[in-house]
Amino acid sequence: MLLTWIAEVADEPLVLEPTDRRVEWETNTWWLSAEDEDRRALSVSEVVAAFERTAEGVRLRIRETGFAGVATFYVWHDEQAEQLRCSTGSVASDELPFGGAYVPSDDLRTVVEGFLSDQEPGVVARSDPEDEHDQSEQTVPEPEDAPFPVWVRSVGPVSA
Repeated sequence: MLLTWIAEVADEPLVLEPTDRRVEWETNTWWLSAEDEDRRALSVSEVVAAFERTAEGVRLRIRETGFAGVATFYVWHDEQAEQLRCSTGSVASDELPFGGAYVPSDDLRTVVEGFLSDQEPGVVARSDPEDEHDQSEQTVPEPEDAPFPVWVRSVGPVSA
């Protein structure tokens, strides 16, 4: 089912509106999940190929509209929601609308592997509560969340 949903993204409504990023985000962002059985049955290569075909479909649609600006199709693994998410925006790969730190990447395999290999969907590993208590008593500042990988593909006529 996941492969079908990925393929359908290429045909869903698409809005490229550089002056209204909120409308782009709301229209062009997709949340994709998979049941445990589907997750076990899929290979990383199958999911990667599906996203690459979708990115190409989005690129062709954008070209047909005559849009002349920068456009990026991107995919990331939301570990807390245990979903693969994808979106298209009229932004360069280093300007994606994330609130946290991310690393643009051309390696989609890593993103997909993290999603398919998660044995406890929706559960994010945490440290031992005793360790957290001990650390909170220290004056060492907590490290920021590590940047997460985001696969990016330029799909506009202007290179990102």
